[in-house]
Amino acid sequence: MAQTQKEDKFDIKVVYDKFEASLQEEDDVDLELYLESFEELNKFFNLMGTVFGFVSKDLRQKMDHLNNLLKDNETSHKYKTVKTMIEHEKENDLLQKRGFISGSRTLLRIHRGLEFIQLFLKKIGDLQDHDSSSPSCREAYDQTLAKHHSYLIRKGAQVAMYTLPTRENLLKRVCGGIDEIQRAINLLPKTLAASTVVYTRIETLYSLHDLHNLP
Repeated sequence: MAQTQKEDKFDIKVVYDKFEASLQEEDDVDLELYLESFEELNKFFNLMGTVFGFVSKDLRQKMDHLNNLLKDNETSHKYKTVKTMIEHEKENDLLQKRGFISGSRTLLRIHRGLEFIQLFLKKIGDLQDHDSSSPSCREAYDQTLAKHHSYLIRKGAQVAMYTLPTRENLLKRVCGGIDEIQRAINLLPKTLAASTVVYTRIETLYSLHDLHNLP
């Protein structure tokens, strides 16, 4: 069945709702709800065009791997939250196990993608409709994902970012019509606030367990 036009566009409310629901206890994040939110964020990457196609493809693979860990009857309960995942993999020496793709390492790569998209969306929110989105994207990329990419990937991404349109045209491409764009703009501050809490919790857990430099 063909997707509807609405399903083809980015829905920021999904991101907000799933991130809000993912917050567990005082310091944890539900992994399944986090990934459901990121499904929508990855749609944003796709709708930007070829600029971040390589990022979207990489994130897709990593989300699929974590979803498989969640679906496995033997491991699903151990990967319920970010904290239980990290504790399980540390206690069982899985972080460096040869032949095992660590969920903690996989999530770290997605976590870095969240840092980029948060910053880019914040910058988009500060622009006027006629402003080019290209400088904001380059600034957000240079401050986040670029630190983890090779020279060739960085140069390719920087060249491709010059093709990004004005804020108005980017939002039309990503969100759709005027009503959808306005709803996204209205929800942006709340969504950024919710995503910041999620990001900070994961950042803190990785710092606590000294996992930021997982190879």
